[in-house]
Amino acid sequence: MSWTSDGTVVWGSLQKGWFESVNHLARTTPWLHAPARLYAVYGVGLFAGLLLLSWWLVRRDGDLRRMAAALWAPIGVLVAVGVNQFLVAGFAEPRPYTVLPHTLVLVARSSDYSFPSDHAVMAGAATAGVMLAHRRLGLITLLLALAMAFTRVYVGAHFPLDVVTGLLVGAAIAWLSYLVVAPVVTRLVAVLARTPLRPLLTSSPPAQPQPIQ
Repeated sequence: MSWTSDGTVVWGSLQKGWFESVNHLARTTPWLHAPARLYAVYGVGLFAGLLLLSWWLVRRDGDLRRMAAALWAPIGVLVAVGVNQFLVAGFAEPRPYTVLPHTLVLVARSSDYSFPSDHAVMAGAATAGVMLAHRRLGLITLLLALAMAFTRVYVGAHFPLDVVTGLLVGAAIAWLSYLVVAPVVTRLVAVLARTPLRPLLTSSPPAQPQPIQ
């Protein structure tokens, strides 16, 4: 990843080549600049909407186990993005436009480090969270996460490895964090389903006691 470290010269050259290929594509597709910039910057809101939609769909289905996954999903995203701050600070990799001064940059330049991409971590974590709750919606989220990763490179904000690693890190942290808390969260959801909060967890009515024969 580093351009000067002896052990990573070859990899750095590949990274540079991949990035410049995408940046060249950006130069030759000005008609795509506005939608790519819009999605790269504000697409985070779309993932928030997908997390909300997964909760709504699972609520309608009435599966309390999957409801536990849907409720944990936004927390998993926050955990993943929080953990990533330590990774970003630890690797301290520069942005493409700081090492490649002729880069076409379509978004505001950031002073923070590049690897792994916060946006990609968010998208990867949201994908894992939605996938755990609702498989079909999770597949749609995956496609949108890949689009987010591509646009972050397209607008000149990240190298390819920044976003690929970000997707994997986000998904792994969200998935592992849910595995840790799943028993507790599932039990809590089951308890809350017997309280006035039940309509927030499932649209199905509570089971009626059977009459004594």
